Amino acid sequence: MYDPFMRYEQTITVRADQARAWAVLAAVTTWPQWTSSMREVQPLDGDELALGHRFRVKQPGMPALVWRVSALQVGDSFTWETHSPGVRTSGFHRLAANPDGTTSITVGVDQTGPVARLLDLLIGARTRRFLALEAAGLKAASES
Repeated sequence: MYDPFMRYEQTITVRADQARAWAVLAAVTTWPQWTSSMREVQPLDGDELALGHRFRVKQPGMPALVWRVSALQVGDSFTWETHSPGVRTSGFHRLAANPDGTTSITVGVDQTGPVARLLDLLIGARTRRFLALEAAGLKAASES
């Protein structure tokens, strides 16, 4: 079975404690307010970030996709997934408290499936740009 794996990842340190960073991160429907990588995040099963909940996400220049929360450790991390023909995409978001009171935030995307490498060629640069925008937006929103 042909199942290539692509990973994109961005880490940033914010001058905010983990609880504050989590509050910003977990309020997924507000993301379009602080990152230009999101046009709309519409809840399909309730506004709160909860295991199994689905969100319709519209990003610039991309078709709207439905993401389902597949893993959640409240206060620390969450992962959501979407499926398209030939590819499974998983978005991960992790927080880690630093000894100096700051928080490291890692956001990333994993893609698997027969068209993952093709997508890397077609939209890999955009994916990396969107992750950088998301990380910068998280930083600004967490520090405000």
